[in-house]
Amino acid sequence: MDLWQLKIFCKVVELQSFSRAAEAVHLSQPTVSSHVKDLEDHFGCRLIDRMGKVATPTRGGEILCVYAKRLLELAEETEAAISSFLGKPTGNLLIGGSTIPGAYILPHVMGAFRRLYPDVSLSLFIADTQEVTEKVLAGDLEAGVVGALPADKRLSAEPVGEDEIRLVTPAGHPLADKGYVKLSDLFREPLLIREPGSGTRRFLENALAQKGIELSSFRAVAQLGSTEAVREAVKAGLGVSFLSTLAVAGEIASGAVSALTVPDLSLTRTFYLIRDGRRTPSPLCQAFLDFMLTRSRKKA
Repeated sequence: MDLWQLKIFCKVVELQSFSRAAEAVHLSQPTVSSHVKDLEDHFGCRLIDRMGKVATPTRGGEILCVYAKRLLELAEETEAAISSFLGKPTGNLLIGGSTIPGAYILPHVMGAFRRLYPDVSLSLFIADTQEVTEKVLAGDLEAGVVGALPADKRLSAEPVGEDEIRLVTPAGHPLADKGYVKLSDLFREPLLIREPGSGTRRFLENALAQKGIELSSFRAVAQLGSTEAVREAVKAGLGVSFLSTLAVAGEIASGAVSALTVPDLSLTRTFYLIRDGRRTPSPLCQAFLDFMLTRSRKKA
């Protein structure tokens, strides 16, 4: 039994197929079958039932898969720890980002980090602030960048940037050329809003609450699930919306939309790098955290 055989075995279980596993690990199907047979001979029991074209783990196979994954994860952590000790981070890291930082901030940071450490592999999971926060707490993500300060005290949060929210209107809208708009003038405007888990929506609700106003006081005509959907709906003339200037920079430059300040509201928000303070970050995660925090402080 060796780690390579365990990796192949886990891939067969994951993909439920010897042929697809062979493609994934760049081996022939007979070679994959041979490695699984070696494991079955080693443990003295059948590990995979071949049910037609579907490969299904036996009860013994299920038990082995649990421990095999732990061994493979430990091997990867060992490699990362030694590489970090030598000043050369390696390994795989999954980072979460809410909609705006995930689309407009983290890709640049990840690119700069990989130029410095080309042997690392980075993945980015993008969802709303609520889902990213939940996945960090669940341990599915080691860290994330979100657009609202988390209320859960189990999370540590470091500021890593700012963003300005403005009222965005389509070109040709009566307010488009005014530069600013009073809050009282917006109650009659058709408003496009994000879904409840959105950091942008939560930030807007908090800003309005400071003025004693609820979001329900406005004439919301649509609730949309992404910044991109809201932006396109504004361009199509469906209504106006509060959007990140990062998300509409190109449209502002081209004249497709106008972005107005709302002096009555404080609409500059902070992005936070979050992680579960109860967990020890992997060496690679710690290197990424240090890199992003140093980068943000230099720009401050």
